[in-house]
Amino acid sequence: MRYLAIDLGDKRTGLAVGDDETGIASPVAGLPIAPGAALVRTILRAIEEHAPDALVLGLPLNMDGSEGPRARRTRAFGAELEAAIDRPLYYQDERLTSFAAEQRLAGSGRTHKQKKKVRDALAAAEILEDYMNRLTGRA
Repeated sequence: MRYLAIDLGDKRTGLAVGDDETGIASPVAGLPIAPGAALVRTILRAIEEHAPDALVLGLPLNMDGSEGPRARRTRAFGAELEAAIDRPLYYQDERLTSFAAEQRLAGSGRTHKQKKKVRDALAAAEILEDYMNRLTGRA
């Protein structure tokens, strides 16, 4: 199965693609678009381009596993997105994925501005890798 992963942010959203056959997730884009209709349209274009079988949306749970205001906003956006797509949407715990993305970028030699452009896409790739690992029992 091919997936499109989404790391939803207040100001920027990361996208990544991958498939469960290879288990590899690749960053696609960091979008400077806030949640809403414009972001849904952009994701629809990414769906056309990458032809995923399903989408995986990162769910920002609290460290104790509970859902707070950010998780509720993410689920609301997920409902908006689900109404516009014709394929399944799954949620994946995204705790510490941004930290993992930062760790990947730490020794890259990129400037802060360059890191900012790819950080969200890397976080989306981390979300997708976690999701695929959970499916295969590698988590």
